[in-house]
Amino acid sequence: MMFHEEYARIDAERIREGVASLDEQKTEYVISEETLAYDDFLHLLSPAASASLDAMALRSRAMTQKHFGRNIGMYIPLYVSNECANECIYCGFNRKNDIRRKTLAEDEIDAELESIRKLGFDSILILTGEFPAKAGTEYIARCVTLARRHFSQVSLEIYPMDTDGYRQLVDAGATGLSIYQETYDRETYARVHRSGRKTNFEWRLDAPDRAAEAGFRKIGIGALLGLHDWRIDAAYVGAHAAYLMKKHWRTEVSISFPRMRGSSSHFTPACIVTDRELVQMIFAFRLYTRSAAITLSTREAPSFRDNMVDLGVTNMSAGSKTNPGGYETFSENESDGQFEISDDRSVDEVAKAIQRKGYHPVFKDWTEIFGGVRA
Repeated sequence: MMFHEEYARIDAERIREGVASLDEQKTEYVISEETLAYDDFLHLLSPAASASLDAMALRSRAMTQKHFGRNIGMYIPLYVSNECANECIYCGFNRKNDIRRKTLAEDEIDAELESIRKLGFDSILILTGEFPAKAGTEYIARCVTLARRHFSQVSLEIYPMDTDGYRQLVDAGATGLSIYQETYDRETYARVHRSGRKTNFEWRLDAPDRAAEAGFRKIGIGALLGLHDWRIDAAYVGAHAAYLMKKHWRTEVSISFPRMRGSSSHFTPACIVTDRELVQMIFAFRLYTRSAAITLSTREAPSFRDNMVDLGVTNMSAGSKTNPGGYETFSENESDGQFEISDDRSVDEVAKAIQRKGYHPVFKDWTEIFGGVRA
């Protein structure tokens, strides 16, 4: 079974009723439970639960420390191409946008990797647009091979592939894959993805299944916050995460909460997700998924990220650039990025902020010692 079959069985009315709950008395009971049912998770996303954020925060902190200790995994994104054949109306890489396009050559990739490695990272996330003619499977596999010379953990945030394509990347040394459905609402999905291969809703929905079958050890999912009602999309992300954690139990599942940022598309979000709502969402996922990793990127402001260090987050990026060649090869005037960064602090500044919270910024994934992928 693939997730699109599970998705078809999800009761949409059950979700709408659950996330609309106004029963504040139920919240105390739900928070005290060690293991939550799906309906409990829906309640934690509801307006009723928003009145109990302090209690949710304490529970989220305790559960995170139980499973992850006082550690924050550090990573950095490397965009190797901003060329794309899709017409996603919210994205800076939209094929119709008049931006400076670039796909890095091998020597340029190597220069970027060397520059990033000097910052202390041992975990990197490689990203592309969807343009297989220039950044196809062979190209991405070569990027992974180059990255493995410098980093023990190489994750990807790329377009959907079939299982064989994903397996080729795993064989090259890739350890993780992040792929966001953007929105789980079919009508919204069709409206914002106007042309290109990304219009195939089911193909993208099943990509995490294919990636797990291909051997990726880490799978990241999420929704782009701002495209649709955040409570509804979060409910589907929760169902997707629970499904993956049960079916592909050897694979670590991580969840991201990317809020829409400004880009060359000048897209106006359909809904604005406030800081308080994002905090509630993160707490709800921690209490429901318990051992799932939770990622917070530089899309978020420094003060917000600092405050979330000891409240449920386990992975953070730092020093991010969203344009190809942004670290070493080109200036920001020679290739355009996907979106605007909010936290533009240096890697050292972010690491020190984490330490001031009593947590440890971890630049190396020690799981490689215990049977992980080796170069």
